Amino acid sequence: QLDNQSPRSESEKTFSFPLDLVLKVHDERVIVSFGQRDGIKVGHAVLSINGIDVNGRYTADGKEILEYLGNPSNYPLSIRFGRPRLTSNEKLMLASMFHSLFAIGSQLSPEPGSSGIEMLETDTFKLHCFQTLTGIKFMVLSDPRQAGIDTLLRKIYELYSDYALKNPFYSLEMPIRCELFDQNLRSALEVSEKAGTFGPSS
Repeated sequence: QLDNQSPRSESEKTFSFPLDLVLKVHDERVIVSFGQRDGIKVGHAVLSINGIDVNGRYTADGKEILEYLGNPSNYPLSIRFGRPRLTSNEKLMLASMFHSLFAIGSQLSPEPGSSGIEMLETDTFKLHCFQTLTGIKFMVLSDPRQAGIDTLLRKIYELYSDYALKNPFYSLEMPIRCELFDQNLRSALEVSEKAGTFGPSS
């Protein structure tokens, strides 16, 4: 699970009391529940206050966010909002949900011997899936206009075979903790993003 993407759209604004956005706690994050403005949207999370990062419902220095924002003596203050990154547990949960859809898709397909879902397409992203002969799935979320994702998935499988499977300390179905794998994966993603597809020599 590697995030290799352009920075998410984030907005930082200075606010005076009272705050003209309605915030609530959802999934242990403080998010905007009402009052979109200036690039701040409903569902965006508080990422930092006065340059201090936020961890869930608390700032990095231990202040409870909603309590801190409710105190008029703390204003004016600067708040940065944006879409929160998924935690490892959330990524695992989404991957297992996709695994179930993949299995259902392969069983319900009118095409005999269907391998399951290879691509899901939305207006804002595409989810590509490559299943190996041994049943391991590699998934990539990409911009809908990005080309060469099939080649990228095969390149990722090649890197997995070279750096994870040949590593005597790697256990199957466990997170890959290998610096060489991470470095080569980042390089492969950068090549794919710049070129849109891999050349024959890659």
